[in-house]
Amino acid sequence: MAGNSFGSLFRMTTAGESHGPAQVLILDGVPAGLELSVEDLLPDLRRRRPGQSALTTQRQEEDLPEILSGVHEGRCTGAPLTVLVRNTDARSKDYVELANVLRPGHADQAWLARYGLRDPRGGGRASARETVGRVIAGAVARKLLHTADIRVLGWVRQVGDCVCELAHPDGVSLEQVEASPVRCPDPASSARMVTLVEQCRDAGDSIGGVAEIRAWGVPAGLGEPVFDKLRADLGKALFSLPAVVGVEFGDGFASALRRGSQHNDSFVTRADGSTGTASNHHGGILGGLSSGMPIVIRCAVKPTSSIAARQRTVDTEGRPVELAITGRHDPCLLPRFIPMAEAMVLVTLADHWLRQRCARV
Repeated sequence: MAGNSFGSLFRMTTAGESHGPAQVLILDGVPAGLELSVEDLLPDLRRRRPGQSALTTQRQEEDLPEILSGVHEGRCTGAPLTVLVRNTDARSKDYVELANVLRPGHADQAWLARYGLRDPRGGGRASARETVGRVIAGAVARKLLHTADIRVLGWVRQVGDCVCELAHPDGVSLEQVEASPVRCPDPASSARMVTLVEQCRDAGDSIGGVAEIRAWGVPAGLGEPVFDKLRADLGKALFSLPAVVGVEFGDGFASALRRGSQHNDSFVTRADGSTGTASNHHGGILGGLSSGMPIVIRCAVKPTSSIAARQRTVDTEGRPVELAITGRHDPCLLPRFIPMAEAMVLVTLADHWLRQRCARV
């Protein structure tokens, strides 16, 4: 199976299945000398882990990382960084009756068409459990980018028809995001979202929404102007996450309604003498390269496919069946999606930041 690696100079490879013994990350390109410990990886892993609230799956995984290589006496050596996280609370018996059923919204049918067999336990490699390694890579990238004063933060902008419109989104803090069980920084919007998620959960259903991710301090000039445009690589990174069905930058699809005179961002000289733009309709990326303005991304995330409500489908022999999926599943993916999305943005920016350092003398 190809396609398990991402990045160029800062390159991660993940391995592991939802109900296998462990998740594994191999991260190549971490600069030697970067200080790193298990404690640096825990905050983002805890934000991603299951069982953190009544609004997420109740699978209980501590997600304790073990650094196997690439670190000596608290510093990265330049060798590949290998991190293992053991699965400790998989309940494969929940999937016995689904072994020959094509679950609506899942990759079962496509996986069978591709490989001729599949691991039915929790989705196998297609499960969001695979993102453990990505979040670890993102934590390492976060520490690396901190040396360049680059900061990335995401939050839930929308759940169903509940939309959070922030007056000053560039002022959102991690503390505001983490104060909400749905990771929405506006308390009133958060309360409405919680109610909607609880209603869907109690009905045996699920709900989708939109995440917003912003990056500040990204210097102008990151990216490659043709096939490896920064926007293209960020789009690939985010689309590679489970359940993502749409990605937009800046004004995104709203740009289709505007004229050039409305959408163009005028260049200005800032108080410190640097060049910026008076507005940010472009979302921090122009011509495939970062402009120096905040990078603004939104991801549409579909409702969780595994739901308790009864659904019609077929089995692997084409016979009609009805199913109601039991087990432990998120009624809304958005709260745990935020650290996953941040991780993919961080890894992409770290890769392009290292590439930019090689672009000129």
